[in-house]
Amino acid sequence: MKTPAELCRTPNLVGRGAAWAPGTCGELAQGHLDGIAAMVTCPIDLGATATVDVVIGTGRVHAPVGARKARRAVELALAALERPDLDAWLRLESSLPRSKGMASSTADVTSAIVATATALGATLSPRQQADLALAVEPSDGVMLPGIALFDHLGGRIARTLGPPPPMRVLVLELAGGVDTEAFNAGTRANGVYDDDDRFREALDLIAAGLANGDPRQIGEGATLSSQLNQGVLPKLRLPDAMKLGRDAGALGVNVAHSGTVIGLLFEADAERIAWAAHSARQRLPEIVAIHDCRMIGGGAVVHPGTRRTVATLA
Repeated sequence: MKTPAELCRTPNLVGRGAAWAPGTCGELAQGHLDGIAAMVTCPIDLGATATVDVVIGTGRVHAPVGARKARRAVELALAALERPDLDAWLRLESSLPRSKGMASSTADVTSAIVATATALGATLSPRQQADLALAVEPSDGVMLPGIALFDHLGGRIARTLGPPPPMRVLVLELAGGVDTEAFNAGTRANGVYDDDDRFREALDLIAAGLANGDPRQIGEGATLSSQLNQGVLPKLRLPDAMKLGRDAGALGVNVAHSGTVIGLLFEADAERIAWAAHSARQRLPEIVAIHDCRMIGGGAVVHPGTRRTVATLA
């Protein structure tokens, strides 16, 4: 693959775009609303950056080995922007572990979509980004602003519930992984998450916490959903993580409903978080990494200085 410097010297270079998209610590809640799959996003300040150079060509997309989904996202973005006359060169950087339920694929895909549009001086709305991402695979709603309620399988629900209050998530990354595509196909086929009433209870608590700026309600709703998920994808260490959270003064726990991570939810209390991180390594030997993250609103961010076009677009 060509280096950025080599691409800059390419006579046919049309433009370059770069964008960052957040990952997640699983979800704050997940279930069904009237038979429609829905999740409440939990975006964090770890994510993925995509850089896309577009050149005059025939619609080919060059991407790193293993970036099949992001490559497809660039192809779909070029098609949506009606530019079959261009080739694209994709580069990816990510701080997210794979197959843990931290939206690593969705962050790759979303950042690639936005970077492609940016390279062409175009803008795709969060809803358009979501539709393109869902055309690649079931996706987290990290492209939507704030904390969002999102149908990760079909996109029939996609709305922002509100911005998060100041909160941190201590992400406990446990050994093992989950094939998200296979899991989502199974949950859709088998009709799991049947307890709509309890999911609505969790959702109402989280929505109220967002409306009131009350982290404790958010923690309570997330904890309820994590317990409901034990009937779908059990986490053997969830009871231990919940006890650790209580001992550390956490607001609650959340989980990756289709992954392995568990999050301890805190207000911005560095001393409690540090104690919880130290104690987690002693109590949960299966932990492979701990990430102290800030909960943020969703949405891709365009890197400054990359919204440029160096050739006239037809």
